[in-house]
Amino acid sequence: MSEPSAAQQDPTAVMLSKAYVRLLVLCAVIGLICSLAAWLFLSTVPWMQDTIYTRLPSALGFAAAPWWWPLPVLLIAGLITAFCIARLPGGGGGVPAEGLSSGLTQPIALPGILLAALATLGFGLVLGPSTPVIATGSGVALLVFRFVKPDAPDNTKKVVATAGMFAAFAMIFTNPVIAAVILIEAIGLGGATLTLILIPGLLAAGIGALVYLGAQSITGLDTSSFVIGPVALPSMGKLSLAAIGWTVLLAVLASAAGFVIIQIGRRLEGPVKRRPFVAVPIAGLVVASLVIIYAQVTGQTQYAVLFSGSRALDPLLSHAATLSLATLGLLFLLKGTAWGISMGSFRGGPVFPAIFIGTVAGLLAQNLPGFSEGAAVPALIAAMVATTLRLPFSAIVIAMFLCTSAGPSALPLIIIAAVIAHLVSHALFARRPEAAKTSAEEVPTSAEAAPGPAAGRTGGG
Repeated sequence: MSEPSAAQQDPTAVMLSKAYVRLLVLCAVIGLICSLAAWLFLSTVPWMQDTIYTRLPSALGFAAAPWWWPLPVLLIAGLITAFCIARLPGGGGGVPAEGLSSGLTQPIALPGILLAALATLGFGLVLGPSTPVIATGSGVALLVFRFVKPDAPDNTKKVVATAGMFAAFAMIFTNPVIAAVILIEAIGLGGATLTLILIPGLLAAGIGALVYLGAQSITGLDTSSFVIGPVALPSMGKLSLAAIGWTVLLAVLASAAGFVIIQIGRRLEGPVKRRPFVAVPIAGLVVASLVIIYAQVTGQTQYAVLFSGSRALDPLLSHAATLSLATLGLLFLLKGTAWGISMGSFRGGPVFPAIFIGTVAGLLAQNLPGFSEGAAVPALIAAMVATTLRLPFSAIVIAMFLCTSAGPSALPLIIIAAVIAHLVSHALFARRPEAAKTSAEEVPTSAEAAPGPAAGRTGGG
């Protein structure tokens, strides 16, 4: 007898059934396993970064990594990533230039995805951990579930895999609600079945947040290199017409800039697919060159352009007053370009770089009359995240979470910026019909995903 469709199910009856309670327990256990797997991956990234950029140069007799160090490092990263793309199942994961990848990951593809992500993040490319962490949750959940209940229906497997994604993604923001909001919007869950999937997901995400806190306490490891939390901003004070006007204008400009950055990545998809062992290493060398140019011209650290920018946020804001407009402008230009190249050639997530680039843009915009740092940074973060992820509600939640110190007056600007940026970017991307594919097409619809009644110090990730 076939399972009833989601439209025929009574969500209340399903939630009160013994099968659903058993599913919740199973999701809790799988959530624990997935969050531990994500923590292991995320802990490896800063260890690799410190080893490659600090310990290894010291072991070779250098007082610090020499100016040319990123060239061989990112060349090697390109070769490893090209191998994953060309030779391993799953092609190393989704292309970051196409948005946040939230499709279900089969276990066979997980080794290639993780190896490509470690080569990307650990070696210093301009991408974050969001996509590989989501893939870790999905792939590990499906792998564990195959041993527990190999004959389970597909709908139940999808719910369990989604719960694994929730658990793993909660590690990045240390907040299960934010993880849930982003994944709900990325996956496209909705309707009556949303609650049926949301409850196991939130339960698993809550366990993921507990694992993060527990692992930090037990191991004493510095986890700030792969998670992101609220930043210190001055209060923006009262909302003004000038701030609203600047927000509208800059949201349009930020969306256009984000579109250009993403287009850089998309232009590279073809060459990478055709000749990965040539295109990806060359891309790594180009990113290394941008890193060197920034450090040599400005006298600032190379790590401002390298890496995703998660751990560099606080130092950037703390020393913003000492940075000239030319330095900030060059940082925006070079890191944005390096980010675009990384999105089309390497494998990782787009969330953290979008936040960092939005922050740099906000520090540039604070010099406009009537537009303070407490107003500019939240608005530009929201605009850049909305453009990059094409998830406006998630952009609002992320900007709110990061910029709480700016005060409640910043919220209207965050909303305005996210909505306008989303509309502008939607219009820009709509000009490319082939770009209409989103990560939501890689995952089940809410109806398909419904359970049946029987069911270091250097740069950061």
